[in-house]
Amino acid sequence: MDEVRNGEAVDGGIAGRHAGAIESGAEKSARALHDSVHGLREKDDLSSASIVIVRWQGWALAVLAVVLVAGLVLARIPTLVLLSGLTTLVYLGALVDRLLLLARGLARDAIYQVDDARAREMPDEALPKYTVLVPAYNEPEVIGELIAAVESIDYPAEKLQVLLLLEEDDQVTIDAAEKAGLGEVCEILRIPPADPRTKPKACNYALHYATGEIVTIYDAEDRPDPLQLRRAATVLAELDEDVVCVQAKLAFHNGGQNMLTAWFTADYALWFTFLLPGLMQSRAPIPLGGTSNHFKARIFDEIGAWDPFNVTEDADLGVRLAARGYRTAVLDSTTYEEANPDPINWVRQRSRWYKGYLQTWLVHMRRPLTLWRTIGTVSMLRFTMLLAGTPIIACLNMFFWLVTLSWILGQPGIIAEVFPAYVYFPALLCLVLGNASTMYCTFIACRETGNARLWWACLTVPLYWVLMSIAAIKGTYQLIANPSYWEKTVHGLSS
Repeated sequence: MDEVRNGEAVDGGIAGRHAGAIESGAEKSARALHDSVHGLREKDDLSSASIVIVRWQGWALAVLAVVLVAGLVLARIPTLVLLSGLTTLVYLGALVDRLLLLARGLARDAIYQVDDARAREMPDEALPKYTVLVPAYNEPEVIGELIAAVESIDYPAEKLQVLLLLEEDDQVTIDAAEKAGLGEVCEILRIPPADPRTKPKACNYALHYATGEIVTIYDAEDRPDPLQLRRAATVLAELDEDVVCVQAKLAFHNGGQNMLTAWFTADYALWFTFLLPGLMQSRAPIPLGGTSNHFKARIFDEIGAWDPFNVTEDADLGVRLAARGYRTAVLDSTTYEEANPDPINWVRQRSRWYKGYLQTWLVHMRRPLTLWRTIGTVSMLRFTMLLAGTPIIACLNMFFWLVTLSWILGQPGIIAEVFPAYVYFPALLCLVLGNASTMYCTFIACRETGNARLWWACLTVPLYWVLMSIAAIKGTYQLIANPSYWEKTVHGLSS
């Protein structure tokens, strides 16, 4: 198909349907670029992560810091005992909640299933128009496989629009795409350079040229289930109107490459196969994955699109859907990705996710009462535990491991004072039962997803948690130092 240059090859578009007067290609491109960067914060500035914390949050954190410092100065030991006790309660709460989600996710009806026959039941003329957005930047090594994966999608060509989102100055990837051949349904949409240079900004720009009734995103290295679009369209057609998004499962095609990819595969197996369906069953906000989520296009006009300043833009959008009273369904259809085999590359990726989770929690806690009234008390606690608790607990793990090591090596008196019996034994329960139950959950996830060969990764998963803690500390630091910086993940490293 023809390349889309500044909107000249595609008319209309989701975000441009209400633009009014007929525009030239250059005018449409300029408006699309402005909207892709500023659209959400102009529509609702409190929903944008362009500012890390708002004024009242800053004052609240300042007061908390003053109280903490005063406590450490005036009553050091009681303050440390209180902190260790509260932290232990958080650990216990996170453990119990994780086991509850797993139990719900194990139910047979926890995830929506559409078999091949039912996926093909809907005649081609009845299928909705679909737009697939594929953002890529400086990834010439995977572009050929990407186009092949897109070409394998089972959907009528006249109903399918695939936009390959490439930055205008990323000539190496543009050349690779043109050399590989764009096929029947794939088009290049050049994204004008502008800060922030993030995936959500590119997707927002593309919405102005999208023509589908349903919009989905695939990453450059993705290998989606060929019937996934038909399955998602079936689920969205059959479920209630308040279900506006379908999240497919993600897994890895190179799980056995090395120890890190095995840990990563086990991690994803637990999250997408059991915990996300458990969240769906509990009607809690679902932090979407960065790919293979399928949206009813009309929702973007109502709640805004992705936040270009949030580095986990889909997790943020998933929470925003829940905050507006909408629901997300989890679909039993798998997209295969490449697991990071390089530890440094993995830490870069995971630190961005942790930073984005904290960004998302801070953004949605700007109106805590409104969110609480919409999603309820239990979902509010679960949202906090997932989005804020996950990175914070990962950071605290490093501290508590060092405390445990120092106690084993020398038993300093200060640790005995900070952990009296009523704190020590619950903390010990967290250490033993928490680690054992998490490893058990990982075993179950690997067995049920056909990855039983990775049993050795389940046994050594505590080493993976050390990497998680390093990534969480890095992400928390970056939230303060460089909140909207998007650390690029290198792809094409699988053997």
